[in-house]
Amino acid sequence: MPKYLVAIHHSIDFDRSNEGPEVMKDIDDLNDEMEAAGVRQLAMGLKGPDFARSLRSADTGIQETAGLYLGGPEYVGGFWILNCANIDEAVGWGRKAVVACRANVEVREFH
Repeated sequence: MPKYLVAIHHSIDFDRSNEGPEVMKDIDDLNDEMEAAGVRQLAMGLKGPDFARSLRSADTGIQETAGLYLGGPEYVGGFWILNCANIDEAVGWGRKAVVACRANVEVREFH
């Protein structure tokens, strides 16, 4: 069965401390629903951009910098790895993630 990444994207100014108990309950409920359906393989939240380290190849070797690799307006704040029959099923779970997390979501199939 194909595996899909459902990635939650937060705006760069996102403050996790503003997430109330309602959001956490909705995410917990979604996790329970995914488990009951047998699709959830892994779910993880990620620490914010202040904890990121980026590594780049340079003429002088590998260069390490503090912060995100891509300096865009959003970052990946967490993800699920799901076992789904097809992209449509994975997108269905992604739609539920948008509602539960109140955030943008990206769904991608693994090779």
